[in-house]
Amino acid sequence: MGEHTFTVIENEWIPLADGGRLAARIWLPTSTDTGVPAVLEFHPYRKRPEYRRDEAMFPSFAKAGIAGLHVDIRGSGESDGVMDGEYTPFELASAVEIIAWIAAQPWCNGKVGMMGLSWSGFNALQVAAIKPPALKAVISVASSVDRYNDDIHYKNGVHLSDQISWAATMLSIMSQAPDPAIVGERWRAMWLERLEKEPFFIRDWLSNQRRNQFWRHASICENFEEFSVPALVIAGWYDGYRNTPFKAVDGIRGEVKAMVGPWVHEWPHLAHPTPRADFVSEAIAWWNHWLRGDQKATFPQPQFRAFILDGARPGPEFDRALGYWIAKDRWEPPEVRVFTLDTSCKLTTAAREKPSERVHLRSPLDTGTAGGHWYITNAGLEYPGDQRIDDGGSLIYESEALNEELVLLGTPSLQLLLASNAPLANIAVRLLDVFPDGTEARIAFGLLNLAHRNCNDAPALMTPGDDEVVTVSLDSCGCRIAPGHKIRLALSTAYWPMMLPPPYDATLSISLSSLRVTVPLLGEHTRIDVLEPQNPEPAAISETIVVGESGRRVERDLNNGLTHYRKFSKGGRRRNLAHGLVDGGDSEDIWSIKAGDPLSATAVCRRTAVLKREGWETQTDSVSYLSCTKDEWIISEEIEAFHNGEKVFSRQRSERIPRDFM
Repeated sequence: MGEHTFTVIENEWIPLADGGRLAARIWLPTSTDTGVPAVLEFHPYRKRPEYRRDEAMFPSFAKAGIAGLHVDIRGSGESDGVMDGEYTPFELASAVEIIAWIAAQPWCNGKVGMMGLSWSGFNALQVAAIKPPALKAVISVASSVDRYNDDIHYKNGVHLSDQISWAATMLSIMSQAPDPAIVGERWRAMWLERLEKEPFFIRDWLSNQRRNQFWRHASICENFEEFSVPALVIAGWYDGYRNTPFKAVDGIRGEVKAMVGPWVHEWPHLAHPTPRADFVSEAIAWWNHWLRGDQKATFPQPQFRAFILDGARPGPEFDRALGYWIAKDRWEPPEVRVFTLDTSCKLTTAAREKPSERVHLRSPLDTGTAGGHWYITNAGLEYPGDQRIDDGGSLIYESEALNEELVLLGTPSLQLLLASNAPLANIAVRLLDVFPDGTEARIAFGLLNLAHRNCNDAPALMTPGDDEVVTVSLDSCGCRIAPGHKIRLALSTAYWPMMLPPPYDATLSISLSSLRVTVPLLGEHTRIDVLEPQNPEPAAISETIVVGESGRRVERDLNNGLTHYRKFSKGGRRRNLAHGLVDGGDSEDIWSIKAGDPLSATAVCRRTAVLKREGWETQTDSVSYLSCTKDEWIISEEIEAFHNGEKVFSRQRSERIPRDFM
């Protein structure tokens, strides 16, 4: 076919039926008589000022004769209007209109793909479920098929603290001004309209604390049977979206391929830790097959590929994960191994007499500071640490040293009989790899609000003192536990700050004879090599003009029994080399809690966003707050906006939202 020349259209207006226009950047290859296929990415994170991911993919697509379009969602970047929320019917309908517009262009062959990471990975699957006629295939990275249980908001009824952090980030992103170089003098009116009308994200999310229609909308697991667009679904073990490939291959009846690598929340060819994957070449082959009908194009033939972590020690930073790649031609539910406790309270797979006693568990409320973050974007800052830090507040049960390796791939679970002395309580479960020197690496973890023990759409209080059998599903894992290592199970009623506490500092009574840990075995597989990118560091498209600083700190005020967990990133500024726009931002999240008082839990999330070029500068400063009472969540946010140092907008808004079995 040969390499195509291409042009970059810095901005193209795509009209919508309601009269609005969306802003697109287009990488357009030299056309052919039959036109070229096209790939769309659609999200609110702006095609300007600096989007390194675009330059690491779309030029290569264009050289291969595949057009690429990055389109700003309504109310973001340079697109018209105001955003109306997350994955809304309007957003998905707009994507359907964009796909039809692309397919109708004279340079297009009528076949369109959709791809994305995170937000755009979500809506690629969501739009595919709608089945626009021209949409022939999708690639979804770091996304979810279940918006309630596998996103940043809730997990089995547990309130994730990342929800308030993410709401603060979205407030900051959506408050930024459009670029006057593209939209002209109307930039100021567009900006002020956004500031005035942007969604109150945390209110909308926190007003829906159970799995209701708000979350069922755009969760493609609601109708897997009807999902028929070919999908390549990719995730990383160091990301909160690690369950999605497993759920996709388990549920989707159409053509689906899956891949899980040793990565944080990033594209496989840019991610940390290494080894990376040559995602761009693979994507081109995928598009050639589905958008050109090129049956010779080689795309992943095995249905499931995974990197098996092998000896990955916890640490604040590491460049390369230890392990190896495997493939399964067809994913099948894995065989399992079951561990129970013997009379000495050791985890065992042998059929032995079980302990008869019960134990009680009430963890310090700050148990969990070694848990890292639910989803990790900043490699080296947010990984889970050595788990011994949290073991002191947990019940611990471990096996003898293994005589042979144990290799896992899939979703572990824990079943046990317990009673609570309070009507609401949480439980956190960690599965750990204990090294011979005592170092502990987290293999998998699971969280459960016991009010959601039976389902997530109709929670029910626990009856204090009454025994109930509960099952906790842990996140998926892929790892080798070496001979000489031990498996450890850790149970706690707190996992803070990731898991926000219920209004009671509950004590659980657990029957040890009931404890049953089920782990998925790797089973039949093939060892494979996955090509790494030839150019792992794409050419810079911006220059750093101010070096930033990032950190993560835990502070314990022993006099007052307070623990503060602080995560921050500040000071960085960069200039785009092509169009000169400077961008930067600061962020700080502080979670605090007092010993013995779950109602003391608070969060303060600050953000600053800067855009500027010579003679023009905009800045927004925002802060979001969360606190609680026994019956309510208390939320508020403040924002100020500045143009060339002059304040042009300010707003405060707050809400008290009833706690709903949480």
